[in-house]
Amino acid sequence: MNPRQPIGVFDSGVGGLSVLREIRRELPHEDLFYVADCGHAPYGDKPLAAIESRAVTITEFLLDQGAKTVVVACNTATGAAAKVLRSRYPIPIVAMEPAVKPAVERTRSGVVGVLATRQTLASQTFAELLGRIDLSTRILPQPCPGLVERVESGDLDGEPTRTLLTGFLLPLLARGADTLVLGCTHYPHLTPLIEELAGPDVAVLDSGAAVARQVRRRLTEAGLLAPADRIGRERFWTSGDPMATQGLIARLWRTDIVLEPFDTGARKNVMGYSL
Repeated sequence: MNPRQPIGVFDSGVGGLSVLREIRRELPHEDLFYVADCGHAPYGDKPLAAIESRAVTITEFLLDQGAKTVVVACNTATGAAAKVLRSRYPIPIVAMEPAVKPAVERTRSGVVGVLATRQTLASQTFAELLGRIDLSTRILPQPCPGLVERVESGDLDGEPTRTLLTGFLLPLLARGADTLVLGCTHYPHLTPLIEELAGPDVAVLDSGAAVARQVRRRLTEAGLLAPADRIGRERFWTSGDPMATQGLIARLWRTDIVLEPFDTGARKNVMGYSL
């Protein structure tokens, strides 16, 4: 495998861009390929089998583009499919874990709120995570139906999003939560609004930077870090309507991009990497 091959990253939509940005910050020399599965978003209320099927389809697409590692930049897809992907493919598969452990270390009140999709909170992966933490801390899981759709619509601070978030946050704050974990990669795009609504005494944590560091570790162990004498590029696909999504991705990525349609039948090495 060639160290110049890209890192593949995917999510149910634009949420994983919050992770992609951390990977770009950590690994400026790497090529990053991102698939936004907007045509099937949100994953949060879909059956596990359907999420697993999408994860396999997108991973195989990224492998066909030469990906040397795949990052599952979606907490819901991690719970539904990470173990399957790791058992099926020989490359490093890096997945998400809500930042519950650092939240437990940080909380002063001993109460931590976790904002996530229903599927993430119901997953075996989340249950195993809770089983590894200090039981003296109260963990308050808060499902957030509809919040992914607000981000996908581009409403990051409008009244509908404010109203929805307020309804999720108030019960957590009323029970003493002084630390909030963003357990969905869409939610970091709402961090300024969450911080405004929760107030200055509440910490808001996500795991994007930790995932980026894990990608570096895995590539270093495998001898697959890209040479430091190059500038990494990005390439973006979506399973939704590119015209409808391109502006939002460009807004969140903070630069103009070219968004290509995600064609599951495109089984060719488009960049010329050695597969």
